[in-house]
Amino acid sequence: MEEGYLSLRVRELAPSATQAMNMRAKKLKAEGNDVISFSVGEPDFKTPKHIQEAAKKAIDDGWHAYTPNAGTPELRQAIAEALTRDTGAEYTAAQVVASTGAKFSIYLSLLALLNKGEEVIIPAPYWVSYPEMVRLCGGKPVVVHSSEKEAFAVSPAALEAAITDRTKLVILNSPSNPTGQVYPARTIEKIGDLLEKRKLWCISDEIYNHFIFGDHGHKSVATVSEYCREHTITVNGCSKTYAMTGWRLGWIGAPARVAKAIDDLQSQTTSNPAAITQAAGIAALKGPQDCVLEMVAEFDKRRFIIHDMLNDIDGVVCSMPSGAFYALPNVSALFGGTIAGVKVECSNDLCNVLLDKAHIAAVPGEPFGAPNHIRMSFATDAGSIEEGCRRFKNLVEKGEGV
Repeated sequence: MEEGYLSLRVRELAPSATQAMNMRAKKLKAEGNDVISFSVGEPDFKTPKHIQEAAKKAIDDGWHAYTPNAGTPELRQAIAEALTRDTGAEYTAAQVVASTGAKFSIYLSLLALLNKGEEVIIPAPYWVSYPEMVRLCGGKPVVVHSSEKEAFAVSPAALEAAITDRTKLVILNSPSNPTGQVYPARTIEKIGDLLEKRKLWCISDEIYNHFIFGDHGHKSVATVSEYCREHTITVNGCSKTYAMTGWRLGWIGAPARVAKAIDDLQSQTTSNPAAITQAAGIAALKGPQDCVLEMVAEFDKRRFIIHDMLNDIDGVVCSMPSGAFYALPNVSALFGGTIAGVKVECSNDLCNVLLDKAHIAAVPGEPFGAPNHIRMSFATDAGSIEEGCRRFKNLVEKGEGV
């Protein structure tokens, strides 16, 4: 076949590190191995019963046709009410577009805002898809590193130092994937002030906003000022909060003019999200929320288990997660040595030896902009967390695999 038949954008695209590790783990498991996966950010709970029942009823009631492109009026209103409740900023249905997952909502938001060559500031560590989506939309990702000592909350001064005359927007993610940390309200306020000062836009990825622990609180940048409210696209969805990853329902809340542009873009790509999923989404947002509180309480317990057990491993240092369901242990002290006879020079090497020798699936930190770390999701049961951490410790300290 002729050379270069694929587009340049595809040839330059980096595959998702989380999906790659998950596929390797699933292959090992399919071969009969007892694999413990810390790789995928997917709640290990079933979608709540009342949401399932709403979807079944929608099928019986004939929700089989196209809906309005941005979602049904009932769904958009439910989302607007949820955004208003959760962020403290006022949203109307006209400011909402429902899409096939929050990932696509982010992608459409970038498409709506970016011109070729414009820069997007991305605090590191970051979700692996942010830089690649920016590139796919013709933009240039500009990575700004945060300090582990400051719980990975990027400083406004560091953000400002990265701004050029080509900077268009900043992507924020709090609670954060992969750090498992929540931005302090004061830091969000300072970043909001900076956005107004430098006339920038913000995409605020708040998909984990319900997963906050202890005395931490969620602050949305859209609430900082009138300017921020008019220049922020807030992204959320059902996948994490309601254990609905496979249902594929996300959304944006944005100024009406931007929401209309995103609606237009969606009309030429996927069109509306699945009608049955929309019915389930309405039930999720308007129904009882006890299921969410139960999940949060369970994740709260698990963060202590994974934090304490990881810190008990020689050469591993892990900060306490304050949100989401991720731990991001620093494993750089293990680099340059050997584990079970295998040379480990980087986090990718470590994750490979963990999977090959101990059948533990974690994700290297490099694709997250965190090369000294690995990401471990604690969206798995407590027993598996304990066994996985025991295997990790035995492999590192004794060279014992499974």
